[in-house]
Amino acid sequence: MSDSRPYGAYAPSGLVQWLLARTRAMSSEWPARRFSFLLRNVAIRLLKGQPLDVEALGAKMRIYPYRNVCEKKILFTPQFFDPQERAVLESRIKEGFTFVDIGANVGGYTLFVAARAGNKAKIVAIEPQPDIFDRLTYNISQNPFGTVKAIACAIADKAGELTLFLDPNNKGESSVKIVGPNQSEAIRVPAIPLLDLIRQEGFSHVDAVKLDVEGAEDLILDPFLRDAPAELLPSLLLMENGRGQWQIDLQKRLEQRGYKLILQTRMNLVFERVKAA
Repeated sequence: MSDSRPYGAYAPSGLVQWLLARTRAMSSEWPARRFSFLLRNVAIRLLKGQPLDVEALGAKMRIYPYRNVCEKKILFTPQFFDPQERAVLESRIKEGFTFVDIGANVGGYTLFVAARAGNKAKIVAIEPQPDIFDRLTYNISQNPFGTVKAIACAIADKAGELTLFLDPNNKGESSVKIVGPNQSEAIRVPAIPLLDLIRQEGFSHVDAVKLDVEGAEDLILDPFLRDAPAELLPSLLLMENGRGQWQIDLQKRLEQRGYKLILQTRMNLVFERVKAA
């Protein structure tokens, strides 16, 4: 469960602080990464279920490194947290930057952008899981950015309620699609289409959208790409590579609306809109 005590109540100390410094200093070479995972496991055992209050990705955050791979990466090895994707995103940030983070988790991308985009940015973070949403809003509140709005809902192809399948071993893999054998719980959450959300929040344009929705990218983007006017199409789309679960040729749909694939990593795809369509 989330803990609302003041930030700093769980500041790293002693051996945990030393281990944290070591893992954050590791290079991306595979032997170093493996060693960082070993050190991370030692630190997690020493924490005995408590969170840590740290700065990561340019923001203050309270991180719970249990049953959430995203939080483990942000806490112990933020240098390995989508470095190529973040570099592309950061290179596009400018005054008045607008960003929608779908599947925001505890705020890694949201706060990374907010820390760099200035006080004229407009950022909306979407997270449907109630406990993770509590962590997201706590992390947002610890920072002075004032440009972030968090919304507790899912993004889908139509408005209403839908079933969210929860992965007990990794909160970051919960999805509106059944993505593996680990799900042991399902909850009902409110849902809204992406175009409705963008209009509801008063966006006149969208610079970037990030989707972390475990294979449901097609469910969200198919109606959006069909119905969105050109001025509301994001300049940049970052998403998980869910090709094995898509029911349509999503890349072709994106290309038809003027997008080009500019980066493919082991886990993710980045598309940029290069022409009007």
